[in-house]
Amino acid sequence: MTDQPQELLAAVDSLLAAVDGGTVLPVPAERTRLREAAGLTEAAVAQALGVRVPSIQAWEAGRAEPRGERLEAYRRLLEGLAARYPAPVSAPANRAAEPEPVDTARSADAGADAGTAVPPAPATTTTRTRSPQPPPTRRPARKPAAPSTAADESPFPNGPLAVLDGDGTAYCLGGLLLDCPAGTLVELVEWALDEAGVGQERLHRHGKDSDPLIVLTASAAARFGLPERLEDRRALRLPDDHPVVRQLTKAKWKLTQRGFGPWPRIYRPATSGRRRCVQLAVLPWDALDSRAWGDAARLHPADLARVLGVYATRVLTPRGSTAVTGLELMSALRPPTRPVQDEATGEWVSGPHPGALTRPVDPAPPEAPLEHPVAQGWDRGFLDEEAYQWVRDPGLLSDEECLLPWAVGIDVNTAFLAAASRLTVGLSAPEHVTAPAFDKKIPGTWLADLSGIELDPRLPSPFTPGGERPEGLAWYTTPTLAYAEELGHRVRPAEAWLRRETGPYLDPWHDRLRDAYLTTTAEMGVPVGKDTDPAAYLDALALHRTYAAADEADLDGLRAALRELDARTLDPARLADAADEQLAAAVRRHRQGAMVLSAVKSTVKGGIGKLRERPQGRHYRDGERWPALERPTWNPYIRAAVIAKARVNMHRKMAKLAALTGRHPLAVLSDCVVYTARGRSPLDFLPVRDDGTPVPGTFRIGASPGLCKVEGVRETAWAVDLMEQGYNPARHIKGGDAVLDEGE
Repeated sequence: MTDQPQELLAAVDSLLAAVDGGTVLPVPAERTRLREAAGLTEAAVAQALGVRVPSIQAWEAGRAEPRGERLEAYRRLLEGLAARYPAPVSAPANRAAEPEPVDTARSADAGADAGTAVPPAPATTTTRTRSPQPPPTRRPARKPAAPSTAADESPFPNGPLAVLDGDGTAYCLGGLLLDCPAGTLVELVEWALDEAGVGQERLHRHGKDSDPLIVLTASAAARFGLPERLEDRRALRLPDDHPVVRQLTKAKWKLTQRGFGPWPRIYRPATSGRRRCVQLAVLPWDALDSRAWGDAARLHPADLARVLGVYATRVLTPRGSTAVTGLELMSALRPPTRPVQDEATGEWVSGPHPGALTRPVDPAPPEAPLEHPVAQGWDRGFLDEEAYQWVRDPGLLSDEECLLPWAVGIDVNTAFLAAASRLTVGLSAPEHVTAPAFDKKIPGTWLADLSGIELDPRLPSPFTPGGERPEGLAWYTTPTLAYAEELGHRVRPAEAWLRRETGPYLDPWHDRLRDAYLTTTAEMGVPVGKDTDPAAYLDALALHRTYAAADEADLDGLRAALRELDARTLDPARLADAADEQLAAAVRRHRQGAMVLSAVKSTVKGGIGKLRERPQGRHYRDGERWPALERPTWNPYIRAAVIAKARVNMHRKMAKLAALTGRHPLAVLSDCVVYTARGRSPLDFLPVRDDGTPVPGTFRIGASPGLCKVEGVRETAWAVDLMEQGYNPARHIKGGDAVLDEGE
């Protein structure tokens, strides 16, 4: 208490210094007035300042403040507008309505939380930590006032989600704390909808806002009467007669068909166009799969709120597993319907949205999984467009290859995401055609014979996932046959199932996930620019991995690991000498960034896999329809086409590398390929031009989807030994008996 007067005086001095320094902006209401008086849109201001529209909205609502260079630029803009459009005398700007208080406890990542990408730190300063922040300020959630007429005011001022602890504290993005007084699950649902101010605005103007997500910690789950674990390990849901379920039913709330499981969705049927729905995530029931989220479920609620909030801001508010969210993101970016005006009545009704998957359609028989009704009785073969699982015949290894000391695994960044870019897919039902002329612009499934194409046996065949040479007629997607033509083979399909309505359905999905991946990568200090030096990228990535794998309780071990780094553009010794607080903060930041990156990658692979979701449940019988078939996004052809394109992209790079250097892979697994090398880096065997730049068409090192990074390095003798035993070195080269996710 004796220091309080000094603290108050210091706080006043800080305010006066801010005024003298010109860093105090006009009140939020005046910011909005100036922009509107000039006739500027939020988008125009956002583009000029290099931020996103939600950031402008947050600044004008008083929920966030610009920082650094953007603060100076925004202040200059407002001063210029104020000189041109002074406040009316009858309503002076300094007497505008008092804005909502600005949360003074926002972290240094407030720009990212508000939807603005934080500029990446240079690789040489990746361990620079933020100055200590005061503890987050608790602000009781308030019921919203009368609906505002301001079009730019967010209906969700407290972010996309909240992590609720057992003491009633709800942790939100940006360090904000809310008081949740709910004592029952019914009260929690009503609080989330009416008071919390949590949710996410739609990603497309014809879409729907994301429902509030409330994440329950173990203590919060116990507070609402939920058991520590689900007894039904098969169905993963509470029984219908559980007191919590009966409580919701009595209050006239409903559950979706999946019931009350790790990701229950609680709703009431929409009335007058008003949606009433809350999404819960129950952490003690393994809502956050460690294969996608790492150790996120073990984080402090404040840290978990940031990890999930960053993911929600850059991708989508989680609605289940990352696979479910990946599929939901497709519909959020390309909604199946839009309002159209009925010419007869003049009323607005729901109509199909051009370019989207608008209704459920059955696949062609060769595209369907064996359980599907259209596959019953079909005996003429099925698509086999899957990811690579290939090992070269050890008898084809040369002495020169075996004498090279290292086996280096390189991994293609988000290979399925790269394949989804500019991929034309079918949007309508398939039509059967006999003896068609092949057209690489038409998405379809073709029956053709590719067995006559001669290829180097030291490379896997691009036409089969096992890499073996095809035999006779087989079904292929358009990307596979297009590559056969590229190799000089004349394709003559016997028949096909073709789509006449087509489009690049996955392009918005690709763009959003690519931006999320690159933004998060850049925040870890890893350079993502097109002209990034490959060696600098690999060094920065190694530093990020060192921090992300470190134990915050073993900083001496981290220091030792930093000193062992072979970095050309970093100074590991300087980083190792950092203070304990700096190292611990860096570990937390990199670990959380790695969790977001892992979730983004799982969203890509899981979303593609969900396009062909198969039936679940022990009571299912082949030939019966299952719920997933009633989704417009259930489309096994799109999944097959993405995987086929990723596979032929991999083969194209391997073939180009072999032609330029004479090197051939030892093994391939999905997006990982293993080569022998003189050194431990892929730069020791990847070709470059005379000016030192990578050769186009081969594997290139970098952060973007489709470029590569190091997956793992082991001794060549280890890899050859696995091959001779019939195992795939690409499956294990990462260490720890790692198994790559192959997309489903």
